[in-house]
Amino acid sequence: MTIRYGCFFSYAHGQHAYMSKFKNDLVDALRCYLEPHLDTEKELFVDSEQLGGGDDLDQKIAHAMCESVCMIVIYTPKYEAHAYTRREFAAMQQLEAERRNWYPLPSHLIIPVIMTRHPLSLPPQISEPGFYVDFSRYTLATGDLKTNPDFLPDIDKIVQRIVAHYHFLKYSIPPEHDCNRFVLPPIPPEWRPAPPPHFPR
Repeated sequence: MTIRYGCFFSYAHGQHAYMSKFKNDLVDALRCYLEPHLDTEKELFVDSEQLGGGDDLDQKIAHAMCESVCMIVIYTPKYEAHAYTRREFAAMQQLEAERRNWYPLPSHLIIPVIMTRHPLSLPPQISEPGFYVDFSRYTLATGDLKTNPDFLPDIDKIVQRIVAHYHFLKYSIPPEHDCNRFVLPPIPPEWRPAPPPHFPR
C-alpha cells in the first residue's frame, strides 16, 4: 500500500449553488493548508474530479479510500439519506478498525463537517465519535473559506488531525498490505428509524 491522498471526500452531490459552492470552498481551503505537510501525495480525493465515465466506480472508490489517510464527511440530511454515502462511511470505519492494529490512533479517521443540520438531531454516527466541525453558519455570502477568519480555526483543526494520522500511517503500513484486496461493504441500514406513519384526521 502507498499513501496517495491526504483525505477522501465523502459527500452527497447537489445540483445547485449552495451545496456545490460549499464543497468547492472546503476543498480549496484544505488543499491550500494541507500542501506544506505532504510529500508527493495529493491533498484530497474528490470523486467529481478524479473518476471517469468508464471507471468501475466501486473498485475505484474502494481503492482511493484505502490509499487515503482520513475521510472528510460533508454532513447534510441528504448524506444520511443516500445509501452510497452511508456505504462510504461504513467502509472507512472498516479501514479504521484495521489501522487500529498498525498504530495508536490519535483520533477517528472520519472527520465530519456539518454543512446543514438535520431538523431533529445529528445522527449518533456523526455526533458520538467526539469530533465534528460545525460549518452550518456558512452561506453563499460567506466568501472564501481559506481566508475567512471565522472559519480558519476549524480548518486548522481539520488539517492538524489529518497530518497527525499521516505521520503515523506513513511509518506503520505493513509491507504486504494490498489495497487491491479492499472492497466496499454491503449497503448499511438507515441511520435513524423511519418515523411512524401520520394519518391526518
